[in-house]
Amino acid sequence: MTAPRSAGGAASARPLRSSGTDDPAGDIAAVYVRSLIGSQLRLAVTVAVGFAVATVLFVLVIALVPGLDDTYLAGVPVSWVLLGAGIYPLVITVAVLYQRAAARNEARYRSLAEHE
Repeated sequence: MTAPRSAGGAASARPLRSSGTDDPAGDIAAVYVRSLIGSQLRLAVTVAVGFAVATVLFVLVIALVPGLDDTYLAGVPVSWVLLGAGIYPLVITVAVLYQRAAARNEARYRSLAEHE
């Protein structure tokens, strides 16, 4: 999600070990990483589908309400104003919700990795 602040710094103080060794800590770390990747992928797919559905519903409402094309705001139909400016709050809201959920996933991973 975020890059380390310095070239020498890492997200975790302890490097992950490969799962090819007989070290159980390396196997556990690999399971944690796979779990984090899976949870981030599920989150990304869920957010993408939710955003697509919300966008389609937004456009359908604008298309199905006939009075919006007849009403003008500063010489521009209200439907165009809603499409041009109304979609940005949706984009920002989805982005903020995604960022918070992804940070929560990473915080859970870090807490699990630190307790190991």
